[in-house]
Amino acid sequence: MTLTAAPRLLLVHAHPDDESLWTGGTIARYAAAGVQVTLVTCTLGEEGEVIPPSLRSLASDAADQLGGYRIGELRAACSALGVSDHRWLGGVGRWRDSGMAGTEANRHPRAFASGDLDEQAAALAEVVERVRPQVVITYGPDGGYGHPDHVRAHEVTMAACDGVDRVFFAVTSRGATEAGVAALAGYADLPFRLPEPDELPVTDDDVITTVVDTAEALSVKMRAMAAHPTQITVWHGGEGERAYALSNGIAQPIPPAEFYLLGRGPAEGAATDLFGGLT
Repeated sequence: MTLTAAPRLLLVHAHPDDESLWTGGTIARYAAAGVQVTLVTCTLGEEGEVIPPSLRSLASDAADQLGGYRIGELRAACSALGVSDHRWLGGVGRWRDSGMAGTEANRHPRAFASGDLDEQAAALAEVVERVRPQVVITYGPDGGYGHPDHVRAHEVTMAACDGVDRVFFAVTSRGATEAGVAALAGYADLPFRLPEPDELPVTDDDVITTVVDTAEALSVKMRAMAAHPTQITVWHGGEGERAYALSNGIAQPIPPAEFYLLGRGPAEGAATDLFGGLT
């Protein structure tokens, strides 16, 4: 880094667990290097599917208490990652998890994806004004895999971050994913099913602009992922064997790098460092 001012990183994520799944290694790496990391989460993740049978009564179609439970999960993940500044967009519970596209949850009166974009952008702009980050991370225009809340998080971020030096979109690499899945196929005790070809969302590597080496932060990322047991099952096998699955039980690799598209700002110096080349 060549910044003359203290480096500040802001991440805008839709639900608790997204920070760990998409950017956990990046957060851990930069937090350990002394970067001020601020995490903004847009909803409580009320519509998530619950993995442990003992907790399934928390789900939205039962007691509808999952959002409150996930506050504790996110607090534990932030502690693992080194995030000391976490904020809920608009305050705790202001906007609700919209659920997957086409579900009844899309029509909830507090659904994030159908909320007032100007109000949401103003809430984020207030955070940006106070934190003054040089770098912001969110999702691309498609939300990474089409989730309405991820798409809205992108829209809110782009509306609120005009003055930020760089905005990055978190993505998954086709090459790293395919290599990781090939390795998973050789794990004898993998407790999840392997993904079918093209079942996992990926981005072609020739359009990826930035690769952040997170090898030294992998153990921290996995601890943060494991802090979300309602949503993620993390598996450790033999030496170097690792994977995770969501409620669908599909095995996913955990590569030693995280991948980004530069959405706004100068590209020079950004190939391997989010702050590279900034002054």
